[in-house]
Amino acid sequence: MNRVFLVGADHLEQEELLDPGLVFTRFKSLDTLLKRSEDSPDSFIINKIQNTEPCFRDFMGRFREVPKIVISETPIFKGFAAWLKYPLMYPVTMPSGKQLLFMTHKAIRDKRLVDENLLLRQQLDNHKKELDFFDTISKTMTSVLDLDNMISEIMKKAKRLIRADSWSVFLIDDTTGDLVLEKTSHKSEHAGRREKFRLKRGEGIAGWVAQEGMPIVLPDVSQDKRYVAKREHDSSLEAESLICVPIRSKGNILGVFEIIKKTSSGSFTKDDLALFLRLVDHAAIAIEMTTVYQKMAEISVTDDLTKLFNTRYLNRTLELEINRSNRHRTSLSLIFMDIDHFKGINDNYGHLIGSKLLVEIGQILIQCLRTIDIVARYGGDEFVMALPQTPPTAALNIAERIRKAVEQNIFLKKEGYSLHMTASFGVASYPESAKSKEDLLRLADEAMYRVKNQTRNGVYAIV
Repeated sequence: MNRVFLVGADHLEQEELLDPGLVFTRFKSLDTLLKRSEDSPDSFIINKIQNTEPCFRDFMGRFREVPKIVISETPIFKGFAAWLKYPLMYPVTMPSGKQLLFMTHKAIRDKRLVDENLLLRQQLDNHKKELDFFDTISKTMTSVLDLDNMISEIMKKAKRLIRADSWSVFLIDDTTGDLVLEKTSHKSEHAGRREKFRLKRGEGIAGWVAQEGMPIVLPDVSQDKRYVAKREHDSSLEAESLICVPIRSKGNILGVFEIIKKTSSGSFTKDDLALFLRLVDHAAIAIEMTTVYQKMAEISVTDDLTKLFNTRYLNRTLELEINRSNRHRTSLSLIFMDIDHFKGINDNYGHLIGSKLLVEIGQILIQCLRTIDIVARYGGDEFVMALPQTPPTAALNIAERIRKAVEQNIFLKKEGYSLHMTASFGVASYPESAKSKEDLLRLADEAMYRVKNQTRNGVYAIV
């Protein structure tokens, strides 16, 4: 049944307007209509109402999109042109009941066609945006191989499509199974920290989605205990609404996407969730490909056991650092290190314990050095440290600091051992003592073996 509001002086008798598909409600004036009705009808019949009435603008503003049949007594209707400026207007002069019913049905059909056309235009626009999103991902996959940049490109586009205020991406740590905050669009209270923010599976909304593998849309996050208890990853972000979906690939969960609307931006709907899920399927493929590429790149330059750099990376980096040293007239120092009596550890405790000890040694080296320094496992129980912008005296002091750290550390306490170790160190510098990359490696190695063959647990520098 379609509802029709008849407004103005009576022109037709009720009997003339009988129609099984229409229900009529009469109002004497626009003012009466605005005061009594809060609903919107399917159509209006306006009878002898002038556009000069005080409440005309309020009426047109409120019911602008509702079709209106405007009746006049004469073909020349004062102010008629003003009515015709608005959409879905149908002027008629003294119509019969049948004519009026025909015009009413036509107006309602026209309105439906307009709405359907608008909906189709919106759907077409959304499809174009989605295709543009998929095209962006395809191009990004072939041009961007850095995971951070890949995620940023994908999520910036998704943010515009979903009309979100911010986004975050958590990825699963293969070692611990935790969710790690890989990238976020807003300034996080965790920014600048070396350790990335983590969530256990089942912890917070993102952890719950990773554990259950189920997407979720929350129109009001303040009503969800999981969010209130954890405040997700940043208590400084005032969220009103949230969508969180798992990143899946080949049946495995790689992480979760999270998008947020702030308090002033309204709430997400199920339609927003459906759109986001369509985008995520394609984004997951891109992320998995980039992650695989990065892992392959890491494997090619890192040591499997200690996760330090390998000799391939060291050789390549030394060439770059020597060139930089020449340009800026700075020193590049190299420290060779060999663990004393390491063979005895393998013989007495086994190779598994020996491997764990090497991992602990690697962590000590990282803690003793700067972020610009390069630490590499050279082979067996030998390590090499390249120190850019470091003269010989400073390198000697750094080597001595590392020697003391190794000597004072108690190794493998978690495994039930309390092992004490020492190491021998050799130091050489470019251009002070070495004139090439090969020269630098050879001199540092010789300096280390000088300690190894004499006192052990010492440092010798070629200056």
